[in-house]
Amino acid sequence: MTASTPENHAQSLQRLVEVHARMKEELHRRIVGQEEVIDQLLLGILTRGHCLLVGVPGLAKTLLISSLSETLDLSFNRIQFTPDLMPGDITGTDLLHIDPETNERRFRFAPGPLFANVVLADEINRTPPKTQAALLESMMERQVTIGGEVHPLPDPFFVLATQNPIEQEGTYPLPEAQLDRFMLMVRVPYPTKDEEREILRRTTGEGSTELSVVLNGDDLKRIQAAIRSLPVSDHVLDYALALTRGTRVRSEEPLEFLREWVTWGAGPRASQFLILGAKANAAIAGRSHVAVEDVRAVAHPVLRHRIVTNFSAAAEGLTSDDIIDRLLQEVDPAAGVGAGVPGIPSAATNS
Repeated sequence: MTASTPENHAQSLQRLVEVHARMKEELHRRIVGQEEVIDQLLLGILTRGHCLLVGVPGLAKTLLISSLSETLDLSFNRIQFTPDLMPGDITGTDLLHIDPETNERRFRFAPGPLFANVVLADEINRTPPKTQAALLESMMERQVTIGGEVHPLPDPFFVLATQNPIEQEGTYPLPEAQLDRFMLMVRVPYPTKDEEREILRRTTGEGSTELSVVLNGDDLKRIQAAIRSLPVSDHVLDYALALTRGTRVRSEEPLEFLREWVTWGAGPRASQFLILGAKANAAIAGRSHVAVEDVRAVAHPVLRHRIVTNFSAAAEGLTSDDIIDRLLQEVDPAAGVGAGVPGIPSAATNS
Protein backbone atom coordinates (compact mmCIF):
# COMPACT_ATOMS: atom_id res chain seq x y z
CA MET A 1 0.00 0.00 0.00
CA THR A 2 1.13 3.54 -0.71
CA ALA A 3 1.61 6.06 2.08
CA SER A 4 -1.53 7.82 3.27
CA THR A 5 -1.68 11.46 2.22
CA PRO A 6 -4.54 13.97 1.93
CA GLU A 7 -4.31 13.66 -1.86
CA ASN A 8 -4.57 9.86 -1.72
CA HIS A 9 -7.49 10.10 0.70
CA ALA A 10 -9.29 12.51 -1.65
CA GLN A 11 -8.80 10.10 -4.58
CA SER A 12 -10.04 7.17 -2.51
CA LEU A 13 -13.13 9.10 -1.38
CA GLN A 14 -13.92 10.00 -4.98
CA ARG A 15 -13.60 6.35 -5.96
CA LEU A 16 -15.76 5.27 -3.03
CA VAL A 17 -18.91 6.78 -4.53
CA GLU A 18 -18.39 4.84 -7.77
CA VAL A 19 -17.42 1.62 -5.97
CA HIS A 20 -20.44 1.78 -3.67
CA ALA A 21 -22.81 2.20 -6.61
CA ARG A 22 -21.18 -0.67 -8.52
CA MET A 23 -21.32 -3.02 -5.54
CA LYS A 24 -25.01 -2.30 -5.01
CA GLU A 25 -25.63 -2.85 -8.71
CA GLU A 26 -23.87 -6.22 -8.59
CA LEU A 27 -25.71 -7.32 -5.45
CA HIS A 28 -29.08 -6.36 -6.93
CA ARG A 29 -28.43 -8.72 -9.82
CA ARG A 30 -29.01 -11.49 -7.28
CA ILE A 31 -30.79 -9.84 -4.33
CA VAL A 32 -34.25 -8.32 -4.80
CA GLY A 33 -35.02 -5.21 -2.75
CA GLN A 34 -33.48 -4.97 0.76
CA GLU A 35 -32.02 -1.52 -0.01
CA GLU A 36 -31.53 -0.54 3.62
CA VAL A 37 -30.01 -3.91 4.52
CA ILE A 38 -27.49 -3.71 1.67
CA ASP A 39 -26.60 -0.11 2.55
CA GLN A 40 -25.94 -1.01 6.18
CA LEU A 41 -23.92 -4.11 5.29
CA LEU A 42 -21.72 -2.11 2.90
CA LEU A 43 -21.33 0.60 5.52
CA GLY A 44 -20.00 -2.00 7.95
CA ILE A 45 -17.50 -3.31 5.40
CA LEU A 46 -16.26 0.19 4.60
CA THR A 47 -15.59 0.95 8.29
CA ARG A 48 -13.97 -2.40 9.22
CA GLY A 49 -17.02 -3.25 11.31
CA HIS A 50 -18.56 -6.65 12.02
CA CYS A 51 -22.27 -7.04 11.26
CA LEU A 52 -25.05 -9.22 12.67
CA LEU A 53 -27.98 -9.84 10.32
CA VAL A 54 -31.22 -10.77 12.12
CA GLY A 55 -34.26 -12.06 10.27
CA VAL A 56 -36.57 -15.04 9.89
CA PRO A 57 -35.51 -17.95 7.64
CA GLY A 58 -35.73 -17.53 3.89
CA LEU A 59 -34.90 -13.82 3.64
CA ALA A 60 -31.58 -14.38 1.82
CA LYS A 61 -29.32 -13.38 4.70
CA THR A 62 -26.75 -16.04 3.86
CA LEU A 63 -27.10 -15.42 0.12
CA LEU A 64 -26.53 -11.69 0.61
CA ILE A 65 -23.30 -12.21 2.55
CA SER A 66 -21.94 -14.84 0.16
CA SER A 67 -22.87 -12.59 -2.79
CA LEU A 68 -21.07 -9.67 -1.16
CA SER A 69 -17.96 -11.81 -0.84
CA GLU A 70 -18.06 -12.45 -4.60
CA THR A 71 -17.83 -8.71 -5.31
CA LEU A 72 -14.68 -8.51 -3.16
CA ASP A 73 -11.35 -9.99 -4.21
CA LEU A 74 -10.92 -11.46 -0.73
CA SER A 75 -10.86 -14.93 0.81
CA PHE A 76 -14.20 -16.17 2.14
CA ASN A 77 -15.23 -18.96 4.53
CA ARG A 78 -18.65 -19.98 5.74
CA ILE A 79 -18.96 -21.55 9.20
CA GLN A 80 -22.26 -23.28 9.96
CA PHE A 81 -22.65 -22.95 13.73
CA THR A 82 -24.10 -26.05 15.38
CA PRO A 83 -24.48 -27.25 19.01
CA ASP A 84 -21.53 -29.65 18.67
CA LEU A 85 -19.11 -27.08 17.22
CA MET A 86 -15.97 -26.67 19.36
CA PRO A 87 -13.68 -23.59 19.58
CA GLY A 88 -10.83 -25.43 17.84
CA ASP A 89 -13.15 -26.19 14.93
CA ILE A 90 -13.19 -22.50 14.00
CA THR A 91 -9.90 -21.11 15.31
CA GLY A 92 -7.68 -24.04 14.39
CA THR A 93 -5.48 -26.12 16.65
CA ASP A 94 -1.94 -27.42 17.16
CA LEU A 95 -1.47 -30.83 15.53
CA LEU A 96 1.36 -33.24 16.23
CA HIS A 97 3.64 -33.46 13.20
CA ILE A 98 6.27 -36.19 12.77
CA ASP A 99 9.14 -35.47 10.40
CA PRO A 100 9.43 -38.57 8.15
CA GLU A 101 13.21 -38.19 7.80
CA THR A 102 14.33 -37.34 11.34
CA ASN A 103 11.35 -38.79 13.18
CA GLU A 104 11.29 -35.53 15.14
CA ARG A 105 7.94 -34.75 16.73
CA ARG A 106 6.65 -31.21 17.04
CA PHE A 107 3.36 -29.37 17.09
CA ARG A 108 2.30 -27.40 14.02
CA PHE A 109 -0.60 -24.95 13.92
CA ALA A 110 -3.39 -25.86 11.50
CA PRO A 111 -5.52 -22.73 10.82
CA GLY A 112 -9.28 -23.05 11.10
CA PRO A 113 -11.95 -21.47 8.86
CA LEU A 114 -11.68 -18.24 10.87
CA PHE A 115 -8.54 -17.46 8.87
CA ALA A 116 -10.21 -15.67 5.97
CA ASN A 117 -10.90 -12.04 5.09
CA VAL A 118 -14.67 -12.49 5.17
CA VAL A 119 -16.16 -15.02 7.60
CA LEU A 120 -19.86 -15.89 7.44
CA ALA A 121 -20.92 -17.09 10.91
CA ASP A 122 -24.22 -18.71 9.94
CA GLU A 123 -26.80 -19.08 12.74
CA ILE A 124 -24.28 -17.90 15.31
CA ASN A 125 -26.73 -18.41 18.19
CA ARG A 126 -26.89 -22.17 17.58
CA THR A 127 -23.49 -22.90 19.12
CA PRO A 128 -22.62 -23.01 22.86
CA PRO A 129 -21.09 -20.02 24.68
CA LYS A 130 -17.62 -21.62 24.69
CA THR A 131 -17.48 -21.54 20.90
CA GLN A 132 -19.14 -18.13 20.69
CA ALA A 133 -16.48 -16.80 23.05
CA ALA A 134 -13.75 -18.04 20.71
CA LEU A 135 -14.80 -15.24 18.35
CA LEU A 136 -14.27 -12.45 20.90
CA GLU A 137 -10.51 -12.14 20.50
CA SER A 138 -10.66 -12.43 16.73
CA MET A 139 -13.34 -9.75 16.41
CA MET A 140 -11.52 -7.19 18.57
CA GLU A 141 -7.79 -7.89 18.22
CA ARG A 142 -8.05 -9.63 14.84
CA GLN A 143 -5.87 -12.43 16.07
CA VAL A 144 -6.16 -15.91 17.56
CA THR A 145 -4.13 -17.20 20.52
CA ILE A 146 -3.52 -20.97 20.58
CA GLY A 147 -1.19 -22.56 23.12
CA GLY A 148 0.17 -19.18 24.12
CA GLU A 149 1.15 -18.31 20.54
CA VAL A 150 -0.52 -15.41 18.72
CA HIS A 151 -1.63 -15.95 15.13
CA PRO A 152 -2.66 -12.76 13.26
CA LEU A 153 -5.77 -12.99 11.10
CA PRO A 154 -5.81 -11.76 7.49
CA ASP A 155 -6.27 -8.03 6.91
CA PRO A 156 -8.96 -6.92 6.26
CA PHE A 157 -11.05 -9.19 8.47
CA PHE A 158 -14.83 -9.19 8.93
CA VAL A 159 -17.28 -11.41 10.79
CA LEU A 160 -20.70 -11.24 9.16
CA ALA A 161 -23.11 -13.29 11.25
CA THR A 162 -26.73 -14.34 10.83
CA GLN A 163 -29.33 -15.06 13.49
CA ASN A 164 -32.94 -16.25 13.51
CA PRO A 165 -34.99 -14.19 16.02
CA ILE A 166 -38.05 -16.44 16.27
CA GLU A 167 -36.80 -19.97 16.82
CA GLN A 168 -35.25 -20.08 20.30
CA GLU A 169 -35.38 -23.82 21.05
CA GLY A 170 -31.86 -25.24 21.09
CA THR A 171 -30.21 -21.84 20.77
CA TYR A 172 -27.71 -19.95 22.92
CA PRO A 173 -28.46 -16.20 22.94
CA LEU A 174 -25.39 -14.06 22.42
CA PRO A 175 -24.23 -12.33 25.63
CA GLU A 176 -24.15 -8.55 25.65
CA ALA A 177 -20.33 -8.53 25.63
CA GLN A 178 -20.33 -10.41 22.33
CA LEU A 179 -23.15 -8.34 20.83
CA ASP A 180 -21.14 -5.23 21.63
CA ARG A 181 -18.37 -6.45 19.30
CA PHE A 182 -20.73 -6.15 16.34
CA MET A 183 -20.71 -2.63 14.96
CA LEU A 184 -24.17 -3.03 13.42
CA MET A 185 -27.23 -5.17 14.02
CA VAL A 186 -29.09 -5.21 10.71
CA ARG A 187 -32.78 -6.10 10.70
CA VAL A 188 -33.78 -8.04 7.57
CA PRO A 189 -37.52 -7.49 6.88
CA TYR A 190 -39.96 -9.42 4.71
CA PRO A 191 -40.00 -8.36 1.05
CA THR A 192 -42.88 -6.35 -0.36
CA LYS A 193 -45.44 -8.06 -2.58
CA ASP A 194 -43.80 -6.76 -5.78
CA GLU A 195 -40.36 -7.78 -4.54
CA GLU A 196 -41.56 -11.27 -3.65
CA ARG A 197 -43.12 -11.63 -7.09
CA GLU A 198 -39.74 -10.76 -8.64
CA ILE A 199 -38.04 -13.26 -6.33
CA LEU A 200 -40.36 -15.96 -7.65
CA ARG A 201 -39.50 -15.05 -11.24
CA ARG A 202 -35.76 -15.16 -10.63
CA THR A 203 -35.55 -18.27 -8.47
CA THR A 204 -37.96 -20.60 -10.28
CA GLY A 205 -36.43 -20.24 -13.74
CA GLU A 206 -33.27 -21.53 -15.37
CA GLY A 207 -29.74 -20.27 -15.04
CA SER A 208 -27.71 -18.55 -12.33
CA THR A 209 -26.24 -15.07 -11.99
CA GLU A 210 -22.48 -14.57 -11.88
CA LEU A 211 -21.24 -11.48 -10.06
CA SER A 212 -18.19 -9.39 -10.96
CA VAL A 213 -15.39 -8.44 -8.58
CA VAL A 214 -15.55 -4.72 -7.76
CA LEU A 215 -12.93 -4.20 -5.06
CA ASN A 216 -9.70 -5.83 -3.90
CA GLY A 217 -8.19 -5.83 -0.43
CA ASP A 218 -5.65 -3.03 -0.93
CA ASP A 219 -8.23 -0.69 -2.45
CA LEU A 220 -10.65 -1.47 0.36
CA LYS A 221 -8.03 -0.63 3.01
CA ARG A 222 -7.25 2.66 1.25
CA ILE A 223 -10.95 3.56 1.24
CA GLN A 224 -11.29 2.61 4.91
CA ALA A 225 -8.35 4.87 5.80
CA ALA A 226 -9.81 7.72 3.74
CA ILE A 227 -13.15 7.42 5.54
CA ARG A 228 -11.42 7.65 8.92
CA SER A 229 -9.62 10.81 7.76
CA LEU A 230 -12.86 12.78 7.42
CA PRO A 231 -13.01 15.59 9.98
CA VAL A 232 -15.84 15.73 12.52
CA SER A 233 -16.87 18.96 14.23
CA ASP A 234 -17.36 19.16 17.99
CA HIS A 235 -21.13 19.58 17.79
CA VAL A 236 -21.44 16.31 15.85
CA LEU A 237 -19.25 14.52 18.40
CA ASP A 238 -21.37 16.02 21.18
CA TYR A 239 -24.56 14.84 19.52
CA ALA A 240 -23.26 11.26 19.28
CA LEU A 241 -22.23 11.43 22.95
CA ALA A 242 -25.63 12.78 23.96
CA LEU A 243 -27.38 9.86 22.24
CA THR A 244 -25.15 7.27 23.88
CA ARG A 245 -24.90 8.76 27.37
CA GLY A 246 -28.62 9.50 27.44
CA THR A 247 -29.37 5.74 27.31
CA ARG A 248 -27.44 4.99 30.50
CA VAL A 249 -30.17 4.86 33.12
CA ARG A 250 -27.69 3.82 35.81
CA SER A 251 -25.53 6.92 35.29
CA GLU A 252 -26.02 10.59 36.16
CA GLU A 253 -27.02 11.62 32.64
CA PRO A 254 -29.99 9.50 31.57
CA LEU A 255 -33.04 10.72 29.71
CA GLU A 256 -35.82 10.39 32.26
CA PHE A 257 -38.29 8.59 29.99
CA LEU A 258 -35.78 5.74 29.56
CA ARG A 259 -35.76 4.86 33.26
CA GLU A 260 -39.14 3.18 32.84
CA TRP A 261 -38.12 0.95 29.91
CA VAL A 262 -34.35 0.39 29.91
CA THR A 263 -32.19 -1.76 32.18
CA TRP A 264 -28.81 -1.05 30.62
CA GLY A 265 -27.72 1.50 28.04
CA ALA A 266 -25.01 1.73 25.41
CA GLY A 267 -21.29 1.78 26.20
CA PRO A 268 -18.43 3.79 24.67
CA ARG A 269 -18.22 1.55 21.60
CA ALA A 270 -21.62 2.88 20.58
CA SER A 271 -20.25 6.45 20.39
CA GLN A 272 -17.24 5.26 18.42
CA PHE A 273 -19.37 3.35 15.94
CA LEU A 274 -21.86 6.21 15.61
CA ILE A 275 -19.03 8.48 14.46
CA LEU A 276 -17.41 5.90 12.20
CA GLY A 277 -20.76 5.05 10.64
CA ALA A 278 -21.54 8.74 10.20
CA LYS A 279 -18.20 9.27 8.45
CA ALA A 280 -18.94 6.43 6.03
CA ASN A 281 -22.47 7.69 5.43
CA ALA A 282 -21.13 11.14 4.55
CA ALA A 283 -18.39 9.72 2.31
CA ILE A 284 -20.85 7.52 0.41
CA ALA A 285 -22.98 10.62 -0.20
CA GLY A 286 -19.92 12.36 -1.67
CA ARG A 287 -19.53 14.86 1.16
CA SER A 288 -16.24 15.80 2.84
CA HIS A 289 -17.88 16.76 6.13
CA VAL A 290 -19.96 14.84 8.67
CA ALA A 291 -23.37 16.18 9.71
CA VAL A 292 -25.74 15.39 12.56
CA GLU A 293 -28.02 13.68 10.03
CA ASP A 294 -25.26 11.18 9.29
CA VAL A 295 -25.24 10.18 12.97
CA ARG A 296 -29.03 9.88 12.96
CA ALA A 297 -28.85 7.70 9.82
CA VAL A 298 -26.82 5.01 11.61
CA ALA A 299 -28.37 5.31 15.09
CA HIS A 300 -30.73 2.33 14.79
CA PRO A 301 -28.27 -0.37 13.60
CA VAL A 302 -25.58 0.89 16.00
CA LEU A 303 -27.73 1.21 19.14
CA ARG A 304 -30.49 -1.41 18.86
CA HIS A 305 -28.42 -4.30 20.25
CA ARG A 306 -26.78 -2.14 22.92
CA ILE A 307 -29.99 -1.07 24.69
CA VAL A 308 -31.33 -3.72 27.09
CA THR A 309 -35.06 -3.24 27.63
CA ASN A 310 -36.96 -4.41 30.71
CA PHE A 311 -40.30 -6.08 31.46
CA SER A 312 -42.17 -2.77 31.38
CA ALA A 313 -41.08 -2.17 27.80
CA ALA A 314 -42.04 -5.72 26.83
CA ALA A 315 -45.46 -5.31 28.48
CA GLU A 316 -46.08 -2.18 26.41
CA GLY A 317 -44.86 -3.86 23.22
CA LEU A 318 -41.85 -1.55 22.91
CA THR A 319 -38.68 -2.67 21.16
CA SER A 320 -35.24 -1.08 21.26
CA ASP A 321 -36.04 0.48 17.86
CA ASP A 322 -39.07 2.23 19.37
CA ILE A 323 -36.89 3.58 22.17
CA ILE A 324 -34.30 4.83 19.67
CA ASP A 325 -37.08 6.63 17.77
CA ARG A 326 -38.02 8.43 20.98
CA LEU A 327 -34.35 9.08 21.77
CA LEU A 328 -33.84 10.80 18.42
CA GLN A 329 -36.87 12.99 19.13
CA GLU A 330 -35.73 13.95 22.63
CA VAL A 331 -32.06 14.79 22.03
CA ASP A 332 -31.61 18.28 20.59
CA PRO A 333 -28.90 18.36 17.89
CA ALA A 334 -28.37 22.08 18.54
CA ALA A 335 -27.32 21.52 22.15
CA GLY A 336 -24.13 20.08 23.57
CA VAL A 337 -23.44 16.94 25.53
CA GLY A 338 -26.35 16.09 27.78
CA ALA A 339 -28.84 17.66 25.38
CA GLY A 340 -32.33 16.78 26.50
CA VAL A 341 -31.07 15.25 29.74
CA PRO A 342 -32.58 16.91 32.85
CA GLY A 343 -29.99 18.45 35.11
CA ILE A 344 -27.21 18.37 32.52
CA PRO A 345 -26.45 21.84 31.12
CA SER A 346 -26.09 22.15 27.36
CA ALA A 347 -23.56 24.25 25.48
CA ALA A 348 -26.25 26.82 24.76
CA THR A 349 -27.10 27.10 28.47
CA ASN A 350 -23.49 27.66 29.45
CA SER A 351 -22.81 30.29 26.81
